[in-house]
Amino acid sequence: MRSVAGQVFLLQAVIVVLLVAAGMAALVLQSHSDAEREARRRSIAVAETFASAPGMEAALKSPDPSAILQPKTEAARKLAGVDIIVVFDTHGRRWTHPDPGLIGKTFTGDISPVLKGGVVTGEVKAQPGRLVHATVPVHAANGSVIGLVSAGVTLERVSGVVEEQFPLLFGVAAGVLLLATVGTALVTGRLRRQTHGLGPEEMTRMYEHHDAVLHAVREGVMILDGDRRVLLVNDEARRLLGLPAEVEGRTVDELDLDPHTARLLSSGRIANDEIYRVGQRLLAVNQRATDRDGGPAGTVATIRDTTELAALSGRADVAQRRLRLLYDAGMEIGTTLDVVHTCEELTLFAAARFADYATVDLSEAVLRGEEPTATGAGSDMRRTAFSGPRDDTALFPLGTTIRFLPSTALGAGINRGEAVLEPDLAAFTGWEQQSQSRARRLVGAGFHSMVAVPLRARGAILGVAMFWRSERPEPFDEEDRTLAEELVARAAVSVDNARRYSREHTMAVTLQRSLLPRGVPVQSALEAAYRYRPAQAGLGGVGGVGGDWFDIIALPGSRVALVVGDVVGHGLHAAATMGRLRTAVHNFSTLDLPPDELLWHLDDLVRRIDQEDGADAESAITGATCLIAIYDPATGVCSMARAGHVQPVVVHPDGTAAFARVPGGPPLGLGGLPFETLELRLPEGSTLVLYTDGLVEDRDRDIDQGLALLRDTLSGHGDRTPDETCDAVLRALLPENPRDDVALLVGRTRVLDPSRVAEWGVPSDPSAVAELRARVARTLKEWDLDDEAFTTELILSELVTNAIRYAVGPIRVRLIRDRALICEVSDHSSTSPHLRQAASTDEGGRGLFLVAQFADRWGTRYTPDGKVIWTEQPLPGF
Repeated sequence: MRSVAGQVFLLQAVIVVLLVAAGMAALVLQSHSDAEREARRRSIAVAETFASAPGMEAALKSPDPSAILQPKTEAARKLAGVDIIVVFDTHGRRWTHPDPGLIGKTFTGDISPVLKGGVVTGEVKAQPGRLVHATVPVHAANGSVIGLVSAGVTLERVSGVVEEQFPLLFGVAAGVLLLATVGTALVTGRLRRQTHGLGPEEMTRMYEHHDAVLHAVREGVMILDGDRRVLLVNDEARRLLGLPAEVEGRTVDELDLDPHTARLLSSGRIANDEIYRVGQRLLAVNQRATDRDGGPAGTVATIRDTTELAALSGRADVAQRRLRLLYDAGMEIGTTLDVVHTCEELTLFAAARFADYATVDLSEAVLRGEEPTATGAGSDMRRTAFSGPRDDTALFPLGTTIRFLPSTALGAGINRGEAVLEPDLAAFTGWEQQSQSRARRLVGAGFHSMVAVPLRARGAILGVAMFWRSERPEPFDEEDRTLAEELVARAAVSVDNARRYSREHTMAVTLQRSLLPRGVPVQSALEAAYRYRPAQAGLGGVGGVGGDWFDIIALPGSRVALVVGDVVGHGLHAAATMGRLRTAVHNFSTLDLPPDELLWHLDDLVRRIDQEDGADAESAITGATCLIAIYDPATGVCSMARAGHVQPVVVHPDGTAAFARVPGGPPLGLGGLPFETLELRLPEGSTLVLYTDGLVEDRDRDIDQGLALLRDTLSGHGDRTPDETCDAVLRALLPENPRDDVALLVGRTRVLDPSRVAEWGVPSDPSAVAELRARVARTLKEWDLDDEAFTTELILSELVTNAIRYAVGPIRVRLIRDRALICEVSDHSSTSPHLRQAASTDEGGRGLFLVAQFADRWGTRYTPDGKVIWTEQPLPGF
């Protein structure tokens, strides 16, 4: 009950109870008064009725009136509901009475008023209670009074009727009290919510504080009603709006406000920090409606003086714009690792956002990707980037070599690594000494200020960036110089990163290109073409340097090996790994091994390299794949084996393209599983397409889709040359910016003319050597190679003699006329001859020595059923 709501509730409850009590008291008093009036009225009515009853005069004049009237009065008394009916004679003697003992006795009271014809009422205390009685005269026919009749009734008898209504009255009173209590509780609850349960003291303090704060706060407050009349305005609002002291009750139109502010206050619309100028002040006005939450109609407006804030905000906006410019520069400058492109980004950004013209001059060493040694004024710099509204200016054009003079302020600033500000170019304070003719032309064209900032990175000066203004009227100032220094400092880091990247990239590309084939070797088995496309710079390690490789290796017997491999990853490590694998393939090829055995040796080499590298996981060769195809133009047979590589495509002369189903093997270095060889006989003019997975696999395309697209691209074009095939495949499958390296190798098969191949079987008899020599001589004569007959006969005699002496099984000899004269002797022995130096006392052992002396090359090639010893002799014209 300490709160205002509780005290109001208690007060209202007491008032309701007192009102109900007062009503009940008034009702009781009214009931008592009504009872007396009713008793008097009934007494008079009964007395007059009985007095004027028929036979009354006769009964009074009879000898014994009491005998006649007593029964009648008692009957009338009971019937009328009164307590007494008494008949008197004119002397006051009673003729009737409810108490028979009083009959005949004289009434002692004054009856004279009644004898005169009046009606007398009175009240006496009787045995049942207070008795109200009335006495009336009895008139004879002639109008004389011949007797008196008195009737009386007690108040208890009359008030019983009223008392019977008391329960209803009390019930209604209780209902009224309950209804009043409920209404009071509702009103009290509303008041409690309105006052938040605060007590009178708290409410008083709150309103006192509210009034103090309202007039002390540095924000104007104005409350208007629905008719736009002022209900409340504080001191700050009076000061800001220039209002007089007494404005409450006046409308907005009567306040003499500025038109814009008056229009806002009169409209009643919602406003959020709208700025209005009132005199020399900038006022921020907020306005809200007061009836949104059930409040009274009207608005409340708050007003703040933002004049000083606007000035501070202006300076903050300038700082924010500068920070935004530097942030945008960080996003737009240095997006690539290219020195020239980074400088172009700097000039484009500065010319659009900071200056009108911008140039960048870099040291020649920086442009080459080298470490800058002699830099600064006095060293040669090349104009690398230029941006501005017009190209036909007096500024040095792109590509011009510039040597800044150390004697000028600009040259001295470059040497010190400090920015130079020229706010007024027309003053010619010495900057024009660099080129006086160009300086005059620049000033004549409207160039009025300049800032030059050296590009510094890691203590070295890479060049200088210069910013010029001609279109913007305001000259550069000290703040602009500071901003230019920050802008160039960020750009210099990007330029240096690009320079270092260019150096590393150049080294990596040089290494990779030195490891890849530089052309197609001279051979007659295939018409070959290749394409190598590096990954886009920035998308894969050191952009453009990867591990994809290919090779074309000429083998003995006019055969040729096509090799394609892929080392997962990019950068120097992938390129170096690729070079090691390519060198190993070349070395193993000298053994003249079939593809599956060559892959086995390569796999073993990779495993041994990984074991030697030990725990260095970064240098381990993981994910290397390889495909080797060896084609023999004499037979038209192509042997292929692969280690985790994608399937090659064979395009037949009729244009049918199909994937060669080369048995799959694990990637190199895993070991444990053998490699298998697929042999295909390819008609002359067939096209063999070898490639790496970067051609068919892309993040936006599934590898199966890429393979299908490759096959469709090759189908129906069996007449294409290898170069045309390469171009068509790259156009169809290679994306604009490949994310992986692509190696593509295409070979179109040739078959040697049978007239250029001679083959004989030789019996295991030494006498057969002479017949062989004669056949060889005739064949060489047919080939117009008479000059090679002696040497060839000698070589074949020694090889066949060794085969007859040491080998088993049938012996065959084959001569092939290609770019060299090839002699092959095959047998079923797996024993390979060895070259040795024979002693002077030895009778034999000089055959292979002679063969090695007369042949250009010689060697042994193993076959599934034996071996082949071959020699090559150079031919004139090749």
